[in-house]
Amino acid sequence: MRRLFILGLLSFWLALSIPAFTEAAAKFEPADGEVLLFIGQDQESINDYVRSVKRIPAGFMVYSSVQMANSLDEPSDLGSRVQHCGYLQEKYPGTALQIGLYMVDALDGIVAGSYDANLDKMAAWFKKANAPVFLRIGYEFDAPINHYDPAKYAMAYRYIVDKFNRAGVTNVAYVWHSYASVVEGGNLLRWYPGDEYVDWVGISYFSGYNISDIKRVLKIAQDKGKPLMIAEATPMGRILSKDDKAWKIYFKKLFTFMEENNVKALSYINTDWDTIPMFKGWNWGDSRVQTNKDVLRGWKEEIKKDKYLHASGDLFRQIGF
Repeated sequence: MRRLFILGLLSFWLALSIPAFTEAAAKFEPADGEVLLFIGQDQESINDYVRSVKRIPAGFMVYSSVQMANSLDEPSDLGSRVQHCGYLQEKYPGTALQIGLYMVDALDGIVAGSYDANLDKMAAWFKKANAPVFLRIGYEFDAPINHYDPAKYAMAYRYIVDKFNRAGVTNVAYVWHSYASVVEGGNLLRWYPGDEYVDWVGISYFSGYNISDIKRVLKIAQDKGKPLMIAEATPMGRILSKDDKAWKIYFKKLFTFMEENNVKALSYINTDWDTIPMFKGWNWGDSRVQTNKDVLRGWKEEIKKDKYLHASGDLFRQIGF
């Protein structure tokens, strides 16, 4: 009896001392109920946002390409205004970066090694950045405008991740980002590079989207156990000019979707599209929240909720960096 009592005590002690198993979080994934807030996407728009909203978000959106390895340590303006990761890091220390990596018409060249020098440059920059980076490799892979062959896209994606891993890059989370609207070719998993190559699943969330297309990507994220990022969000069609209706038309639906589907990161493009040469004539309008008093008020009320992560001395710890 005494022996059984001792064994019982031992079992009880072991149960207390060994932590219960919990599913490991994805790279830089915040806790359930928390949301990383990113703002993009050019230097001028980002600064205007911070001045108007008077709060620095968790991070910023920037664009680069395998063809040029641009916008990292040097400013770059290819028609979408100045993009510059180094500037943002210096001006807003302690923030993360969310980078869209363009590689249209470069898939064959990537796997052939034609862009290795640029990828080496990017790897070196990431390693010295000392900040978490979310890299959307070949963002919106299923958008018709990008015409990515599924098999070649998946191969190029893997090539880039493997190369960065060999270079010792450890501060990058890899995002598989779907356009989430026109599902070209049916099965989205034809573009999927493999579970070990994907840290996050991303979607675009523009006005006028069909929620059934978005949910198709959401199901993949859930089935794969990957956190969901709204990697690009902006209202199109001059919605913010609709006075008191703008919040209901776009923003309320966006935040409801996020709440219902445990979205872990929101990347909002806060810019005046009509003033950007690359997008002139696209009729997207002005998406800056500060241009509509009702939207600005609603936006401030939303992002002041405890669940939204902003720049702070504790941000990196909160996401495991």
